[in-house]
Amino acid sequence: MVDPPEGRGLVDTSVVIGREQVDPGRLPAEISISTLTLAELTAGPLATSDDLERARRQERLQRFEAGVESLDFTPGCARAYGHVYAAVVSSGRKSRGARAVDLMIAATALAHDLPLYTLNAKDLRGLEGLVKIVDVSA
Repeated sequence: MVDPPEGRGLVDTSVVIGREQVDPGRLPAEISISTLTLAELTAGPLATSDDLERARRQERLQRFEAGVESLDFTPGCARAYGHVYAAVVSSGRKSRGARAVDLMIAATALAHDLPLYTLNAKDLRGLEGLVKIVDVSA
């Protein structure tokens, strides 16, 4: 059994989307998101042509966004991304394509010295020495 986390942490997009699946006791007391997560979430309501579904997604996004701090992707995050990129490449994994945004979110956690909470810990293999990855899927 894992002790419940304390303090502050960055949650990635997978946690926000799947938060109904996550035991709140596995999340930090103070949740932050990257503005990159906000960008991914903002695209969600626009990805459906169903007006009711679009409205539901938009309302869900606004309700969530109002309760968390968004951390900008700063020049410090951009520099941290270089370390994240190198760690992933040296572990023999691909660092481009769909994975790039996930890695930039990890760089945001690194730059802000925050643990990264995710439902997709396997996607972040190779970063263990740089960022504390907290798998909330268990």
